[in-house]
Amino acid sequence: MAADTHRQQALQQAANAARYAPSVHNTQPWRWVVRPDRLELYAVTDRQLPVQDPEGHLLLTSCGTALHHACIALAAAGWSYRIDRPADAPLAVLHPIELGPVDPTAIRHFEQLQVRHTDRRTVTDDPVAPAVLDDLVQVSEAAGARLHVLSRDQVIELAVLVEHAQKAEGADERLQAETAAWVGGERPAGTGIPAASLPQEVPLTTVAERDFGAAGSLPPGAGHDAAATYGVLYGPGDEPADWLRAGEALDALWLKATEHGVSLLPLSSPVEVPFTRFELRRMLGDIGYPYLVVRLGSLDPDHAGPAHTPRLPTDQVIDVVE
Repeated sequence: MAADTHRQQALQQAANAARYAPSVHNTQPWRWVVRPDRLELYAVTDRQLPVQDPEGHLLLTSCGTALHHACIALAAAGWSYRIDRPADAPLAVLHPIELGPVDPTAIRHFEQLQVRHTDRRTVTDDPVAPAVLDDLVQVSEAAGARLHVLSRDQVIELAVLVEHAQKAEGADERLQAETAAWVGGERPAGTGIPAASLPQEVPLTTVAERDFGAAGSLPPGAGHDAAATYGVLYGPGDEPADWLRAGEALDALWLKATEHGVSLLPLSSPVEVPFTRFELRRMLGDIGYPYLVVRLGSLDPDHAGPAHTPRLPTDQVIDVVE
């Protein structure tokens, strides 16, 4: 009985840690069911972005980051585990297997989980070291996806694709209204992106950042993106299970980047528009399906970044079944 109680407590702690995972527009589109012997992950379509993300790709990616957060928390508590991936709901089931000695690496990963956040400031003129990029590529692959680092010429191509995607989405009044519902202000309900996490103005960079159309209060930074590295996270499939794994890989990549002191900013607009996603796939040589673009770079340590975005209360995302 004591072992069962210990197991369920570890599962509750893992579900709670997953509350802090990154998600599109901080929608947190997940729900956890904690049972005595397992942890079940469900997608919450009420927090899907039906205009921006009609097929639920970004919803699944967001759920994947939460799943990886939960795995990190279980490992840091000393539990080995197995993940089942049903064809339908739930999206994934975490089964703790055995409690053993805690791996110091797992603790280090858990520490990064607690400090990771999204920072939209411009990066400095200090490029990411090649050895660090190699490590990030390896981590992405180990987590179930691949990271293609773009050449300078490809970055220019990316800038054009992002411009096309933003023009297409900027002309969609329904999408703009949907964004306004999730972005700006103080966000007291616990979801969305508050003004404090948005730059006061959209930075003038080669690859344009998303213009949320909301007033921000974060200084944008004095840099540009000349020293930034851009990469495409991609994989072999385009099914829901592939997008879930993409989220797991994104989270693993993000935590490793945080460990290296590298800022990661996800850019989803080029995969949201069918034409630009097709062109992005062509840029990869048609060897896989693009899930997300990421910007990697160094931030000015003398200027504090934004605070963590708000989170939904525990009782809105976690159900405990005794």
